[in-house]
Amino acid sequence: MSTFKRISIVDAKQLIDEGNAAVADIRDEQSFAGGHVEGAFHLTNGTLNQFCQQVDYEQTVLVFCYHGHSSQGAAQYLVEQGFDDVYSVDGGFEMWRQNFPFVQSAE
Repeated sequence: MSTFKRISIVDAKQLIDEGNAAVADIRDEQSFAGGHVEGAFHLTNGTLNQFCQQVDYEQTVLVFCYHGHSSQGAAQYLVEQGFDDVYSVDGGFEMWRQNFPFVQSAE
């Protein structure tokens, strides 16, 4: 059975900068609005179907949570849904926030 992989924020940023990855952020709505990777999809139980319709199952998917723990379960779930190349981002958005630019949702 396939499984997700783990990726550093540096390698994740490179994939994002190259346009080679979809970004899924599983944090709560308030945290997502407060800051997220530019272009990230806010993935929740309520938006899962939309995500599956918008993202090619063969595209690389990077899953962000707060610190890189919860994203592992979500990444494995996406693999089980048929996505081929799924990564949990080590350190999560908190590590990203400390090292790279991010965007906030408009109020």
